[in-house]
Amino acid sequence: MRVRGGMVKVHFVTFGCKANQYDTEAFRQELQARGARVVDVAGEADACVVNTCTVTNAADAEARKAIRRLRRANPGLRIVVAGCSAALRADEYEAMDEVFGVVPGHDATVVAGLVAPQMHVGRDEEAIGGELLERNRRGTRGWLKIQDGCDRRCSFCATRLARGASRSRTPDEIVAEAKLLSRHHRELVFTGVHIGHYGLDLEATTTLSALVERLVEEVEGVRFRLGSIEATEIDDHLAALLAEAPNLVPHLHVPMQSGADRILRKMRRWHTREQYRARVLQIADALPYLGLGADVIVGFPSESDEDHAQTRALVEELPFTYLHVFPYSERDGTYAATLNDPVDGRVKASRSLELRALAQAKGDAYMRARVGQAAEIVVEGSNIGITEDYLRVALTGEPAQRVGDVVYAGLRWGPFGLEARV
Repeated sequence: MRVRGGMVKVHFVTFGCKANQYDTEAFRQELQARGARVVDVAGEADACVVNTCTVTNAADAEARKAIRRLRRANPGLRIVVAGCSAALRADEYEAMDEVFGVVPGHDATVVAGLVAPQMHVGRDEEAIGGELLERNRRGTRGWLKIQDGCDRRCSFCATRLARGASRSRTPDEIVAEAKLLSRHHRELVFTGVHIGHYGLDLEATTTLSALVERLVEEVEGVRFRLGSIEATEIDDHLAALLAEAPNLVPHLHVPMQSGADRILRKMRRWHTREQYRARVLQIADALPYLGLGADVIVGFPSESDEDHAQTRALVEELPFTYLHVFPYSERDGTYAATLNDPVDGRVKASRSLELRALAQAKGDAYMRARVGQAAEIVVEGSNIGITEDYLRVALTGEPAQRVGDVVYAGLRWGPFGLEARV
């Protein structure tokens, strides 16, 4: 549809988690349904949607900086700000001269109405429950959002404040979307804010494991990957599916945050160090191999040398293949921001480097142990792919594989790390 003499060209900037990436795809498809054209270069755009994250105050500052940079590069750009930070700081964004409009949250229809209010809506995709399907056709992997929001109250987290209580999509809706996504992707990733609580809020109460079992049985030609999930919320049924279902990949990302019970209590986590440790080992022991990652927050208020030593010891014991290590950064509106006894920045930096080096060594050892073993690899780009256990490998040999293809090959160690000849 033509607007003011031409088609609206829209650029997207996304901060934060996979749930935000999914929401950006909803914005993208709503605008494309109205006839807008998506462009990859902000300088060529008439409008830009900035999907913000609010995990820390630094994330808010990063979004504001990006907005100013976008306007400097393209003075005529119409900037619409949406997402989690916009939900909590709408007034601050509305006060920015660079911002045309603010959407406090992730409503794709409202976003599209601000960006292209005069354009005709002409969807050509099947819809379920009023939402467009096939949220993501652009990447090798498709994001399958199963719920939003969170009912936990971790003391450091503002995402719950921005996204609200846990809200699950119905199993029928998710299965239908997965079948459509499978037309374009060979891997689908379960995503949400707290997927371990999936189904508890539905009128017909269900569980994540029941949903996963249905998907792996009913959706063909695709493999599934669990997004971030709490270790203590992986029930025996889901653990068995990880071990037995051929199209559910052996990869888990299980947030740890700390290995010290004293700090876990201050974080208002609901599990102990031992509960986390026992569950991870139980699951890992049942699998021949497992890509295992975790989030760790370093330098939480009052974290002592002994607390850090307990975290390090737990990292050393568990079979992690990678870690995401974050120096603690306070977030306004959270309980943690009111705590005294902050950890010195230099101490946080030193502890972060220590854990990252340990994680790197564990990851390298795991990759070398996989040498000589077979892998199922989804091609992600030119000469690069990702294995079922979340290892990125260089692809060698001819002919060149297309993005999205699945190849089976033995792993070997090359000049730049793990590789496979296909």
